[in-house]
Amino acid sequence: MELKQRFKVVLYREADAFLRRIDPKASLKIKDNIYKASLCLDPVLLKKLTGDIWEFRTLYSGKQYRMLAFWDKRDGGNTLVIATHGFIKKVSKVPQREINKANEIMKMYFNR
Repeated sequence: MELKQRFKVVLYREADAFLRRIDPKASLKIKDNIYKASLCLDPVLLKKLTGDIWEFRTLYSGKQYRMLAFWDKRDGGNTLVIATHGFIKKVSKVPQREINKANEIMKMYFNR
């Protein structure tokens, strides 16, 4: 049985820059987890943080990598998940400034 992607992930420029900046092996692991999350909604890989903001979650080499994202369901047939930016999580809770940043990027995206 072949699994079908439930959504397509688009990397916003800051998310792409984050993946280029970190260890290449960690970047590859994050991309792999994003793909896995697109096949099945697994809260270990993709978790809802607020009403509109979600986080892709990756643990690699003892570090917690996070990429925040939001959904664009305006085109009924092609659901997009926009990854806004990434960071290495240093505390147990996602910092509010990171959620605020994702919300600002989401507002800019939908206002275009």
